Amino acid sequence: MRRPITELARVIRSKNSGPFELTLDILFREEANYETIRDTRQVTPELIAGIYGVPLEDILSVVYFDPAMAVKATFRRPIPSGVPGDSDIYGAQQHAPLLRLEFDV
Repeated sequence: MRRPITELARVIRSKNSGPFELTLDILFREEANYETIRDTRQVTPELIAGIYGVPLEDILSVVYFDPAMAVKATFRRPIPSGVPGDSDIYGAQQHAPLLRLEFDV
C-alpha cells in the first residue's frame, strides 16, 4: 500500500551541512515502516536528484540510520549559502519537495 510521507514520518526537515551542502532528514514514526523503506531502498540518490533537479553526481550520500529510524541525504547546494541569489541561508526551507513523496509499506 502506498502512503504519503506525511503519514509515515514524524520529522521531515532540511538544513545546511556547511555552506556548500544541504542535508535532508526523514525520521519515521514506526520501526516497521522505516525497515520496509530501508530494506527496499525506496530513497535513493536517483530519487533525490530527480526531486531536487540536481545532477546525480551532486548527491553525496543517502544514509539509512537505524538508531533514529531515519534517512539522511546530502547533496551539493546549487549555490553556496549566503551568496547573492541564495533564498534560504540556513537551508531550513528546502524540505518541501519531499512532502509529495509516497512510499510502499
